[in-house]
Amino acid sequence: MNWYEKLNEYFPIEEMKSQEHMEMLLKEKGDVYYKDEGSNHVLMYAEFKTFIFIDYLYVSSKSRGQGLGHKIIDKLKAKAKPIILEVEPVDYEDTDSEKRLRFYKREGFKHAQSIGYNRRSLATNEENPMEILYWAPDDEDEEMIYKQMRKMYEDIHTYKDEQLYGKAYQPAEEVLSYDDERTANDIFDVITEKV
Repeated sequence: MNWYEKLNEYFPIEEMKSQEHMEMLLKEKGDVYYKDEGSNHVLMYAEFKTFIFIDYLYVSSKSRGQGLGHKIIDKLKAKAKPIILEVEPVDYEDTDSEKRLRFYKREGFKHAQSIGYNRRSLATNEENPMEILYWAPDDEDEEMIYKQMRKMYEDIHTYKDEQLYGKAYQPAEEVLSYDDERTANDIFDVITEKV
């Protein structure tokens, strides 16, 4: 199975970029978009001057619990930049979503309380709300994380979208919102209490 098939098998269709999109990013944005691949993992990420965005992280089920995910995250943390990623809201019928959130909490990631993220999937034409998680080595605030998410969305997610998919993704201002008064429960606390 190649790297794209591994990702495609693991991530829901509404979250997947096409293989052509990712290959184009690797080729045309090779100074920003990277692939780190091993026999038991695939990491797709964008590294900007001031932050890193994890686009996809796949660790094979047979190697989970052996510290591979931790080593991959540590390698990114060593760059001493904020790390941002999107995860689907926890689904208690899908144990993977719960495990994924627990893993990122153990790695020191926080749930962005003031950032809303909801985009329509071009694959399914359905709303796809996501949670934003971040690791901030210098205690960067959520407003800065929000600005970095907008940059990533415009530079990576919507890169040549009309050419690739025949239509454009929604503009960043429709997908991302910032509200520093937002008082949603911290999803990590909810999971910790439930487990």
